[in-house]
Amino acid sequence: MSHRADALSVRRYGASHGSHTHEHFQILLGLDGVLELEVNGRGRRISAGDGAVIAPGDRHDFVAASIARCLVLDSNDARWQYALGHPEPRALAPLARYLATACDSALPRARLLGPDLLEAWTPPLVPQRPRRAIDWSALTAWVQARGHEPLQVDDLAACAHLSAAQFTTRCREERGMSPMAWVRELRLAEARRLRGQGLPVAQVARRTGYRSPSALTAAQRRLAGR
Repeated sequence: MSHRADALSVRRYGASHGSHTHEHFQILLGLDGVLELEVNGRGRRISAGDGAVIAPGDRHDFVAASIARCLVLDSNDARWQYALGHPEPRALAPLARYLATACDSALPRARLLGPDLLEAWTPPLVPQRPRRAIDWSALTAWVQARGHEPLQVDDLAACAHLSAAQFTTRCREERGMSPMAWVRELRLAEARRLRGQGLPVAQVARRTGYRSPSALTAAQRRLAGR
């Protein structure tokens, strides 16, 4: 993950420019208009006062029928993982409007107030019961046995007997990446193994869940250039 400084800004969204990922958390709070957001194939709407936390590695896309304006925080603070799956407090709306005004006015202090969003959003930490260990070896074998299937976070979570939010948090803590990024790395590792055995790239693509040899090759190049 990148270690650049957190960045707070006001952004305007219109037509989609295509889905993408990034290596930091992205926090959005709606200011005006309606933003259609899709994260890992799941859609939601961000209106004024609504918010969303997009985790590193999650593929997402935005589109607005007319212009939608959002306060956006790009953050490397790992504590944002605790906000995943928790709805934003409605009390954040006044703070978001204040920060948006500060950004629009180019006030230097606006750069320092991003952490206030984290403190306002993140639920208080409470004592946790001992957590059931995830058998990552068994889960890896389960994923590899379904190399051609379009697995989702819910599928992985159900196999691990956790909720999707719980599994996402545990995967980031214990594997250092999002669930879907973990699945991609497993499948690309399997693709390398199969190619090493001399299988044709088209057959390898089918067995590892890629729609075409070119899609597999593109994924391998993205991983190599990371």
